[in-house]
Amino acid sequence: MSFDVKNFEEEVLERSYDVPVVVDFWAPWCSPCRVLGPVLEQLAAQSNNKWVLGKVNTEEQIEVARQFRVQSIPNVKLFVDGRVADEFVGTLPEHLVRRWLRKSIPSPYRRQVTEAQHLLLAGRSSDAQVLLEEVRQFEPENVEARVLLAQAVLFSDTTRAAELVQDVEEAELSELTDAIKTIERLGLISKNPSSLPPSPVRDRYLRAVFALFKRDFARALRDFIEVIRNDRYYDDDGSRKACIAIFKILGEEHETTLQYRRDFSSALYV
Repeated sequence: MSFDVKNFEEEVLERSYDVPVVVDFWAPWCSPCRVLGPVLEQLAAQSNNKWVLGKVNTEEQIEVARQFRVQSIPNVKLFVDGRVADEFVGTLPEHLVRRWLRKSIPSPYRRQVTEAQHLLLAGRSSDAQVLLEEVRQFEPENVEARVLLAQAVLFSDTTRAAELVQDVEEAELSELTDAIKTIERLGLISKNPSSLPPSPVRDRYLRAVFALFKRDFARALRDFIEVIRNDRYYDDDGSRKACIAIFKILGEEHETTLQYRRDFSSALYV
């Protein structure tokens, strides 16, 4: 749906606590505005009320435009919880507007996703999985939920985890996605140890891999770090990649990450 904003405080700021509000700052004389406006209105009509569109005529609401620093139009701003969460200036083709909306509009399940993140950091993967499966049921296009679900099932079903992140392109999730893919590859090695080339560090590397899948992260990190000290580039720099993946999965503030991060860094520069 779309509407002409008359009371910005009530119709945009207050309302944005319940539903994201996209505001189109425009003027009748602005040719690009007349191109972009119908695109936004069409997308709002298709949004199933995941967000609403408010239109502000900057000729009529000069103070509102000034308050939100609208210097060029069209200017589209997204309001969430009373604040500007994202924006773009100028006209965009429909597919780029769709991409912006997909990236910027927060999920109605964002609180469940945040709770799942906390559960994962607390080591409660099964509880996180239950939450994330529910989010996926109602919002299958939620990429963050998909990646976090991959993290939740990573050590119980590495094949499914890899499938979940296979086509994820979002840059903000790339580090976690890379960590999942790294650990999935190590899972394949654990099932086929003969795929590893011979080396004096081979047995220690395998011990680290097996410890990882027993979720003995401290033991895995100790052995991976020792491999780095003795043969840094064994298995295509596999130990370095494994350590980075473990740190990412555990979180930077996890006690095991804090304990082994310095040893890892020093091993790289021996």
